Amino acid sequence: MITNDAPRILICRLSAVGDCILTMPMLCALRDRYPRAHLVWVAEPGPATLLKDHPALDQLIVVEKGWLKSWAKIRAVRQQLRALHFDVAVDPQSLSKSAILAWLSGARRRLGFQAPRGRELSLWLNTDFVKPSAEHLLDCQLELLQPLGVDAPRIEYRLPVDPQAEEVAEAFLLRAHLQGGFVAMNPGAGWDSRLWPADRFGCVARELGQRHQVSTLAVWGGQRERTWAEQIVAHSGGHAVLAPPTSLPELAALLQRARLLVAADTGPLHLASAVGTTCVGLHGTTRYQASGAHGDRHISIQEWYQGGRRRARRRAANDAMQAIQVDRVVKACEEVLARPAAVSRRDAA
Repeated sequence: MITNDAPRILICRLSAVGDCILTMPMLCALRDRYPRAHLVWVAEPGPATLLKDHPALDQLIVVEKGWLKSWAKIRAVRQQLRALHFDVAVDPQSLSKSAILAWLSGARRRLGFQAPRGRELSLWLNTDFVKPSAEHLLDCQLELLQPLGVDAPRIEYRLPVDPQAEEVAEAFLLRAHLQGGFVAMNPGAGWDSRLWPADRFGCVARELGQRHQVSTLAVWGGQRERTWAEQIVAHSGGHAVLAPPTSLPELAALLQRARLLVAADTGPLHLASAVGTTCVGLHGTTRYQASGAHGDRHISIQEWYQGGRRRARRRAANDAMQAIQVDRVVKACEEVLARPAAVSRRDAA
């Protein structure tokens, strides 16, 4: 518990995009519990584009990737953090790089996870440890706030709305004739072991187009994903179109307008969930119970869990993903498409 009603709190979650999105409910819960708090988040450039102008955040500090390799950058980060006089640092990442930031901040209380969720130097540098009982990462991170008197908070993301990104999304959908509704598909993933074959995405797009007259938008980030997105279009029988290059806010605006998203365990899956879009998630080397799209409205598909240590799972072949068949994904998409259309955040505003 914090006796000060206006504490200064630092959140140390630097990466990845999906995990940072799953940390936003922690930020919102802290704001609700301590309305007068000064809340600061330190993140790497990618996730920072989504955190900019977040209504629950007082200050965003962006650190470059690889900052720990430079003594000059370490000193600069330390000076910037120490000047803010933090009471508490919360380390939901609980790895060396995040725990070092918490320690550099000078906060006397540094909250992190016990092993095995807490790893590396975080087990030495943090001061208060939580052993979560929940399975999903989002729920675990909320449990990390219990020592601060935050119990069972509402789960809200409050992702900022970028007016320029909204305009870009609307203009593209108008040009592509997709205003009537579409399915979004993202073929990428942070690990190759999480990839589902692009041609299978294309087959799903073709089936949905033929059976339900719904078009697919293949979204992507980076040249490698663009190649896979082009394969989706090539195998769709004319029922899929390629998305343009997008920033993360622009991608969020597109995903918010989709009827559903089909994707592996990757950042866009959690981004779609955060903006209210239902997801069909595909899982192999990660458990859907721990890192799938959060909430009952989503459908997660996992034929079997390709286990092992994190490094082994990351380097593994995508055998478990290959076990997921097109027909099962099509059936899950049809289940979502048959539901009454949800009111989007944009329409409700």
